[in-house]
Amino acid sequence: MKQGIFRTSNPTMKEDVFQGYTAVGGGVMTLTGTIGKSFVLLALLLATAVIGWMNPSWPLLIGSAIGGLVIAIVTVFKKEWAPFTAPAYALVEGLFVGSLSAIVTLALAKTSYGNAVPLAVLGTMLTFGVMLTLYATRVIRVTETFRTVVIGATIAVIITYAASWLLSIFWSGVWDMPIYGSGWAGILFSVLVIGIAALNLALDFDLIETGIGVKAPKFMEWYAGFALLVTLVWIYIEMLRLIMKLANR
Repeated sequence: MKQGIFRTSNPTMKEDVFQGYTAVGGGVMTLTGTIGKSFVLLALLLATAVIGWMNPSWPLLIGSAIGGLVIAIVTVFKKEWAPFTAPAYALVEGLFVGSLSAIVTLALAKTSYGNAVPLAVLGTMLTFGVMLTLYATRVIRVTETFRTVVIGATIAVIITYAASWLLSIFWSGVWDMPIYGSGWAGILFSVLVIGIAALNLALDFDLIETGIGVKAPKFMEWYAGFALLVTLVWIYIEMLRLIMKLANR
């Protein structure tokens, strides 16, 4: 199975995310509302993930990946549409996650990592829990320097994956590079990317806290939930990637 399908990014990080938006009618962003919207989006993703799991195919995988990316881009540029685009993203991304999980499970069925999906889910949950604790206790503080470093590192990962995908159109050997292999270089690279993705959770938590603090409009609850879901999906995919590398050692 080629690693190229595991492309990733978090397009929701933007320092001036609340700029130009004021709460005029319709209420303001709250913690309870944001948590509720986040759970709704997660439930929608899990619902269609079951469909993807039961009907895995490469056309479904690729189509849902492209669809999810398009919806995510629209959501980033039209945040006020988030009450509609965020659920749409969750539904489409669920098909992607479910189909991908089934394909990975089938690929690793005869290895000792046949339980890759539960391991990836557990790893994602633990990462979320640890980062939430570190953020809540202020062990991690989202300063301007922190934000700049995390965003810069994330952009570097996006460029690496995007460049690899473009090169693969003309040279399939790009996926044989050490960072995509099962050697120590590939494993360390995956661990590094998971770390960068985990730090994005701190940016998501800061987005929620800031939005509540400035009394952002109600639709930003959906946007914040969407941003959080993008990061969680990214972490899950990277966890699967790491497990596949370990299985191929």
